[in-house]
Amino acid sequence: MINRRQAPAIKDAVNFDIQLKPLEQFRLDNGIPVYVVRSSEQETLQLELVFPAGSWYESENLVASTTNFLMKNGTSAHSALEINEMTEYYGAYLNRNCFHENATYTLHCLSRHIPDLLPTLQEVILDPAFPEQELAIFIQNMKQKLAVNLQKSEFVANRHIDKYLFGEFHPYGRVSSMMAYDALQTESLRGFYQQHYTYSNCKIFLAGNLPDNIIPLLNQYFGTTQWNGERHNIRPEMPILPSEEKKYRIFNDESGVQGSIRVARPFPNRYHPDFPKMLVLNTIFGGYFGSRLMSNIREEKGYTYGIQSQLYNFRQAGAVNITTEAGRDVCEKAIAEIYLEMDKLRNEPIPEEELSLVRNFMIGSILGDLDGAFQVIQRWKNLILNDLDENYFYNNIRTIKTISAEELQQLARQYLSPEDFYELIVI
Repeated sequence: MINRRQAPAIKDAVNFDIQLKPLEQFRLDNGIPVYVVRSSEQETLQLELVFPAGSWYESENLVASTTNFLMKNGTSAHSALEINEMTEYYGAYLNRNCFHENATYTLHCLSRHIPDLLPTLQEVILDPAFPEQELAIFIQNMKQKLAVNLQKSEFVANRHIDKYLFGEFHPYGRVSSMMAYDALQTESLRGFYQQHYTYSNCKIFLAGNLPDNIIPLLNQYFGTTQWNGERHNIRPEMPILPSEEKKYRIFNDESGVQGSIRVARPFPNRYHPDFPKMLVLNTIFGGYFGSRLMSNIREEKGYTYGIQSQLYNFRQAGAVNITTEAGRDVCEKAIAEIYLEMDKLRNEPIPEEELSLVRNFMIGSILGDLDGAFQVIQRWKNLILNDLDENYFYNNIRTIKTISAEELQQLARQYLSPEDFYELIVI
């Protein structure tokens, strides 16, 4: 019998042997790859179709995101309202997203309803009509949203820091504008759709409690024809042209009481051997609630409600970006404290107690991220879309568990020098 008067022993998260749940792979009759993680815990599933149709591939600004959004807003047989009603009737959720490299359509539903929902999903993917009225509504709404957002210092700061890091004409640095929305044309959307949303560009990721006939069902709706033809899009390489100036101050709202701070520098992406190590250093620096930036600038100085440091991890490039909002009278002091914390990491070894805490936090976070089939398929999706395998995942785990304070200090000396950072305040 368990003695409930005695607390169980505490086991450090770093001592867990983390395993990435295996992946099943299939191919539909037309060659579309299907990646599957099964689970019987709940009667739900997630079906995601991924296409290389992000902003990287567009020749006109905003065409990729607009195409992705409007595919759901009407087909040759049904209006946007009818499509929404057909999914909501079954308690399902059909979402779409467009990123720099890829665009996705994701269906969440009860497992027993997937046979009824696949015809609607097929119609959205294979037969979008791009109605002129829907495009006009979209343009009007997005311009109104942009006008409102441009009054917000954090929105303006995010736009500008990306332009400084990557260049205003690079997909990672390009931003929306009123002129770009006005220039959108239905024919451009149709052309982009026909080029990128094809069977040969499609990958399917499937997770959850799956019916026994799920692969035949997918084959019925997506695998029997070579829909939209065979296209193999070459991902063009584009030069990154960062700004030459490093320090910026932008006055956006004279009546505003706070400013948005961005301190950022380019950094190698996940393919570089320093990236897994930087994940650890970045967590110590500003990557979790107990980080040094939070302890200093929020807890001790009271300059902000929150501050974080994050790693951009794009396919071509990456960046380190420190973000916060602070009272406009303490923005300069906050930046000075950011540089002070960089200086400490460069010149003082990280105490073993702090490093142990961060190891446990990071491993615990990974354990949480692997709790359920939906989370596991996301891990696999990130690996597959970036041409990696499970060895990359396990290498990151080893790095978290074994990296030394000396290695982290050397990393800080290499990548946390203030003169390498772009510095922006928008008030």
